Amino acid sequence: MFEKILIANRGEIAVRVIKTARRMGIKTVVVFSEADRDSMAVEMADEGVFIGPAPAAESYLVADKIVAAARATGAQAIHPGFGFLSEKAEFAQRLLDEKIVFIGPNPHAIAAMGDKIESKKTAAQANVSCVPGFIGEIEDVKHAAKIADEIGYPVMIKASAGGGGKGIRVAYDKKELDEGFPAVRAEAKNAFGDDRIFIEKFVLNPRHIEIQVLGDKHGNVVHLFERECSIQRRNQKVIEEAPSPLLDEKTRKAMGAQAVALAKAVGYDSAGTVEFVASGVDKSFFFLEMNTRLQVEHPVTEAITGLDLVELMIRVAAGEKLPFSQSDLKINGWAIESRIYAEDPYRNFLPSIGRLRDYRPPQEGQFGDIRVRNDAGVRAGDEISMFYDPMIAKLVTHGPNRIAAIDAQARALDAFYIDGIQHNIPFLGAVMDETRFRSGDITTAYIKDEFPAGFTGTAPTEAQGRLLIACAAFAQAIHAQRSRATSGQVNGVGAEVRQDWVAVQNGDQTPVHVDLTEDGALIAIHGGPLRPFETAWRPGQPVMEGDFEGAPFAVKIRNRPEGYVLQLRGVTARIIIASPRGAALHERIPEKPPADTSKVIMSPMPGLVVSIDVKAGQDVKAGEGVAIVEAMKMQNIIRAERDGVVAKVNVEAGASVAADEVMIELA
Repeated sequence: MFEKILIANRGEIAVRVIKTARRMGIKTVVVFSEADRDSMAVEMADEGVFIGPAPAAESYLVADKIVAAARATGAQAIHPGFGFLSEKAEFAQRLLDEKIVFIGPNPHAIAAMGDKIESKKTAAQANVSCVPGFIGEIEDVKHAAKIADEIGYPVMIKASAGGGGKGIRVAYDKKELDEGFPAVRAEAKNAFGDDRIFIEKFVLNPRHIEIQVLGDKHGNVVHLFERECSIQRRNQKVIEEAPSPLLDEKTRKAMGAQAVALAKAVGYDSAGTVEFVASGVDKSFFFLEMNTRLQVEHPVTEAITGLDLVELMIRVAAGEKLPFSQSDLKINGWAIESRIYAEDPYRNFLPSIGRLRDYRPPQEGQFGDIRVRNDAGVRAGDEISMFYDPMIAKLVTHGPNRIAAIDAQARALDAFYIDGIQHNIPFLGAVMDETRFRSGDITTAYIKDEFPAGFTGTAPTEAQGRLLIACAAFAQAIHAQRSRATSGQVNGVGAEVRQDWVAVQNGDQTPVHVDLTEDGALIAIHGGPLRPFETAWRPGQPVMEGDFEGAPFAVKIRNRPEGYVLQLRGVTARIIIASPRGAALHERIPEKPPADTSKVIMSPMPGLVVSIDVKAGQDVKAGEGVAIVEAMKMQNIIRAERDGVVAKVNVEAGASVAADEVMIELA
């Protein structure tokens, strides 16, 4: 076994590998860029080696620097994590030549499977069912249009060297193809250093299902069942689960057999994932690609199998045989994973960059038949950079069945508190409550179908409305009790504070009675019965956790001048708790009308201007692309919201822009 390994990555996957290596008694080295100098991974590793500026092309993607770091520290092996150099056959070959062990598949397997064009040829030869498409390189937009016409729209434009949702666009017509092709090519060049593109038919009503495979250097290959990854936005996975609610045992066995056959065909000898698109109608499935690395969503597979994939990768790389056969593997329960992204769901999920003023994940561990796990590489005070992927953490819950795992995920999301940047937790929480998701009737178009106008939050159910009022009223009673105690009037729990209040929300007034007790309160809403409200919350805590009306809850709560601001799943409520007299005098303050921004085109996020595609005096139409801004490894096409004439262009390609900075003015 290795004594020391180097981790050629950053963020949560670097931390993930360090934890397993530490448990195995292996010392770790991490490389880091200028942006990651004070990162959690650097703090946890035994050694750190600085490798250059923040842009990945000048640090994490430079093989010479990675090899030099391994040589300087005496690391015997390198774990690449995912992204960066993890699927570069030339990097694996370089390490082989340098006699440094690559904790991943052999160079031949990476070359055969990591290249999306070559992998389809190999899959076809191995009798694996494939999606109709053009197996070969696309020369230019004209060539792409010809192929798309032959295959038939919609088509998927994909980077040959792509992965992780990067370098993918779906085009439903020629206009979208003309716009998407150069964007995909640019993303592919920037993210992977390879701008080759291919096109395949986009299967309508598809489900994204992948099989985890694992091989050793002795010819043994098994699969660790499937993961459902259909909840996606812009082809970026958002929520994953294992197993899939679609598959029956027959389909699972057939899909697993094809994945193993493909892996054996290329002598696969590490952890990898064979991805399929499956029909929700007849469960037919087609090979998409193989990712020759550890997947972001590997924790859900670990949850249902009880295995540590990182440990197995390390042991296989050291020459050990797999310690089990296919017949030894069983599915235990159900696991759900949510990716916590630095993005604003209320602004079309645009990237959010800045400092984590506060970061408090839910408690991890085993709670009865529920297990909660949070994989992260950040702490309070860390900076979320524009240079890397927007993922902050991966929250995983494991339960005896799918609904138990979903309910546990919802509660854990409610308890997850982040301040300083925008994040997608409200959206994730709303999905956990959504009827279609809970039924398992999902496709890769789920987010587009269920949130066609974007995410604007959800309306509270009747029970949620009562809970939020109870939380605000309890907070007000505790504040009042503390105020009296501070003034010397009374002291201790159960002090004589007002018991009758009125909750004012959107002009509506609801009477609420609060009787403080040793472990919370007895609360009656709108003349209803007194019910126990159990919580240990005290002012200053951002999340109020407890039990009310027979159910556990976790509600984010802040005391603002405009009242209490409470968040639960996708619900945001602003509630003023006043005395009956104060409520009678309360008048709703009219909302200030939003500023008129119809004559300007602003950058919706901080980023780098890749191109400005219009000039002064030019006519533009609503929906027309006018610029491209890159942030967090993704290129975002900025579109005009109305017809107009360009009066002034304020920025140029290569410039950095802030969120809401005016890029273009219209006459």
